[in-house]
Amino acid sequence: MVVRSCSVQRLATKAVAKQPVSQLFDRDSCTYTYLIADTESREAVLVDPVIELAERDAKEIRELDLQLKYVINTHVHADHITGSGLLKKFFPDCSSIISKASGAEADVLVGPGDNIKVGQVNLEVRSTPGHTNGCVTYVWHDQEIAFTGDALLIRGCGRTDFQEGNSKTLYHSVHSQILSLPEHYHLFPAHDYLGRTVTTVKQEKEFNPRLTKSIEEFVEIMDGLGLPYPRKIDVSLPANKVCGLYNLPEDLEEKVNEAEPL
Repeated sequence: MVVRSCSVQRLATKAVAKQPVSQLFDRDSCTYTYLIADTESREAVLVDPVIELAERDAKEIRELDLQLKYVINTHVHADHITGSGLLKKFFPDCSSIISKASGAEADVLVGPGDNIKVGQVNLEVRSTPGHTNGCVTYVWHDQEIAFTGDALLIRGCGRTDFQEGNSKTLYHSVHSQILSLPEHYHLFPAHDYLGRTVTTVKQEKEFNPRLTKSIEEFVEIMDGLGLPYPRKIDVSLPANKVCGLYNLPEDLEEKVNEAEPL
């Protein structure tokens, strides 16, 4: 079950009975940001933040009396600028993380099989390229959940027509690294455009209209999507290569320059 609020959802499943997870939403890009906390150490990890909502995320962290240890991205986003750089200004002891394969800068670069540890929280890094070369999925085995980024969405997947996209690669990534997980694992995507919040491995293996097809059919589907050019890509990609701190729009650059530790 999921407990809803206007902008923050605190997930109350078996998967998060001992360690809290908050699911935060950006209405503009339909991005989910995840705040994962260890209840004993009070240390936390933030997944896929959005720069315009960094203050909201920081407020949530402070209200819950947490120490932000890592801010991590599932990939180099094209539809929004990451909040990693701004959050590091709010929390100077925080380190940024992204995959080595992304080609982006961060304090820590991870690869397949690496683990991100915060107290009792242990996130396994799984390489899931195809939407971009640097896409990764973070699997929290103890809680039986995974954060799939754009590789696997609820009843969908990330597009493959730009930014190193490759339909065959994505198909193999999702089937070998995500849908190979136990069927009861809950999956939390980086986006949803229809208000859905969570799915399971079993549901996607049964009902995903793209990934239940053969690889040939999948490639044909992806080639025929005809999606518009991402409206923020020309601003987002250069910024996200350097923690969301390069060539920002004037209002965001001012916000970053004025940011101070909280």
